[in-house]
Amino acid sequence: MLLLRCQLKQAPPQKTVVAYNWKTGNVVKRFKGHEHEITKVACIPKSSQFFSASRDRMVMMWDLHGSSQPRQQLCGHAMVVTGLAVSPDSSQLCTGSRDNTLLLWDVVTGQSVERASVSRNVVTHLCWVPREPYILQTSEDKTLRLWDSRGLQVAHMFPAKQHIQTYCEVSVDGHKCISCSNGFGGEGCEATLWDLRQTRNRICEYKGHFQTVASCVFLPRALALMPLIATSSHDCKVKIWNQDTGACLFTLSLDGSGPLTSLAVGDAISLLCASFNRGIHLLRMDHSQGLELQEVAAF
Repeated sequence: MLLLRCQLKQAPPQKTVVAYNWKTGNVVKRFKGHEHEITKVACIPKSSQFFSASRDRMVMMWDLHGSSQPRQQLCGHAMVVTGLAVSPDSSQLCTGSRDNTLLLWDVVTGQSVERASVSRNVVTHLCWVPREPYILQTSEDKTLRLWDSRGLQVAHMFPAKQHIQTYCEVSVDGHKCISCSNGFGGEGCEATLWDLRQTRNRICEYKGHFQTVASCVFLPRALALMPLIATSSHDCKVKIWNQDTGACLFTLSLDGSGPLTSLAVGDAISLLCASFNRGIHLLRMDHSQGLELQEVAAF
């Protein structure tokens, strides 16, 4: 899988995807082909291939070990593409857009096989539930939807929040998910934990950021005795939370970074955080004197 060794960085001014070795910060390869800024990237599991989405309304497939030209160009949305999710078996790609539409694609042929549209459903993010035919989707209509890829129908709609939902992430076991809210001055600015099983209830909220929460991840259980999640925000802070209680255990301020845009787990003790001003930050968990998060590099 590409992200085991490389972190993909969005570089909007160049409309370029850059693959890094995240342990060294060295550039592995650059991919150019989009006409406008890149919005999302998604890797194909256990593969060197990945997809990128852009404001040019296109989705492109690339190969880290192949040509610098796209292997596929998928065209079907009428507005900027804002969501990408690859199925667990790597056979399908789901894309979402500000045009209120989701498309399901055959990865091998590059052909669109399903299309669904919901009024005012401006897609902000997509992720596929592990080992399931379900796709989770956040929206500017303040909702979190669960889609069944078999026919691309809405299987469940979670209770609407008070603010736009910016991002979502599913736990490795597929039992829980987190969504993030936009906001300002501490209004909104939270992450929410939901049960994906039968009850599909809200479990916990994580409040403490002062601007939009842009990303969230479940941290590997090996990091601590308790289950943890991490969030990043436009307030330049990364927070570590006790997943069960909602208590904030540590806050790291990345001063001068500008808004923080995304998080990814590197390994059992490492996180990668993207920012507007300083690129990608390599963060490391430290338990020598209690739970701490430290910045060890930026590239």
